[in-house]
Amino acid sequence: MLKQTIAACLTAAGLIALAPAASAQTNPITLSPEESQQLCTEWLPKLTERTAKLTDRINGGPEIRGSVANLKARAEDQRKKGHNDTADRLQKRADKRSGRLPELAAAKQKLDAFAGAHCKAGK
Repeated sequence: MLKQTIAACLTAAGLIALAPAASAQTNPITLSPEESQQLCTEWLPKLTERTAKLTDRINGGPEIRGSVANLKARAEDQRKKGHNDTADRLQKRADKRSGRLPELAAAKQKLDAFAGAHCKAGK
């Protein structure tokens, strides 16, 4: 089950990353009603939950491992100890991680838009 979840997340990340390239295509992708139903019932809830968890983790406090606040606190701690190279690496990681928030927000908007357009009750 873990392998399937990882595969789903990687597939979703690939789809999100390719979304601008896909919009340049002239042929739309069509799904059968069964495929659309599977997307709505299985994939969208998992992807929505994953984006929410990642956003919560990034925005978490200094006690949340992997959060921007945690990385900045660790960087400051390393700087106090005189480990400036490590502190700079941690600060760069924090900056890069906070830059992911707009990407996650855009992914959530795309998922919500798809759900609103294709996952209506009775379909």
